[in-house]
Amino acid sequence: MIEIPSDLHPDLVPLAFLLGNWEGAGVYAPVGDDDAVAEKCNFGQEATFTHDGRDFIEYVSRTWVLDGEGRKVRPLESETGYWRIDKDRKVEIVMVRDQGVVEIWYGELADGKPQIDLATDAVARTAASGPYSGGKRLYGYVNSDLMWVGEKATPDVELRPYMSAHLKKVVDPSEWAKDLKDLPDDGIAFFK
Repeated sequence: MIEIPSDLHPDLVPLAFLLGNWEGAGVYAPVGDDDAVAEKCNFGQEATFTHDGRDFIEYVSRTWVLDGEGRKVRPLESETGYWRIDKDRKVEIVMVRDQGVVEIWYGELADGKPQIDLATDAVARTAASGPYSGGKRLYGYVNSDLMWVGEKATPDVELRPYMSAHLKKVVDPSEWAKDLKDLPDDGIAFFK
């Protein structure tokens, strides 16, 4: 179920499905001279979408390489950004990545379903960043989970998939605790 916070800016209601803390795992396949990881691997991800009443959603994502048993090995990528949407369902994102890249993404929220298709419009790189010329992403809310796939291009490699993940919403137990004030002390009466 998608909840719409009462203090959410009205323009952001179509993006309410993104709000919250998400965790999961995915697959990473390096593109070109990607130096973050030398070979294809599984990765873990934590992503957070928050709001403060203004007309944007703040986004933070951290990923890390996972070993064969699912344990964290080392950081992979991190990014932070700000998401906006206009009355015509056009989405814009300003994003900064730890690799020394700043991106402007534009896209659109699909009609009748919680799915966002995005493409980079502008990319700026520092001298220390690796080769990167643009990308595409698709985000979708599917059966209460957040799924996404990213494509990447470099000056020498055409656009191709490089990351995808399946994330589940993380529920803060303190949120549940608010609803437990009427629960009997012994807990047994609850089942009668």
